[in-house]
Amino acid sequence: MACTLNEPEEGVAPTDARNRPDQRLMEEQNYPAANTMKVKLEEAQRTRRRARESKIAAEGSSAKYEPKWFVKRECEITGEEIWRFNDEYWQCKESQSWERCPLLYLEDQQEEDAT
Repeated sequence: MACTLNEPEEGVAPTDARNRPDQRLMEEQNYPAANTMKVKLEEAQRTRRRARESKIAAEGSSAKYEPKWFVKRECEITGEEIWRFNDEYWQCKESQSWERCPLLYLEDQQEEDAT
């Protein structure tokens, strides 16, 4: 079963980790390209984080990042703040409506394909 966990699946969110191009390259045993892609993905992630932080600094907490598939709630048992799945993912998957997902991997994959 563990061997199939990272198998591609049709219709998942573009942000699904199974869509990571560095993972695919690693599975193809193309380690130098996988490492190069991993570095690109990580730098793109840092760039997005810095842009988000700059926006928050400029606009205040109203610009704060909100997760797409989780909401912050109070745990009924412990009273602690927890993140709870909001079930909206399944609605988006059913309708194949992924507009709310950021481009995490696709731009990088297109760059790699062009080289």
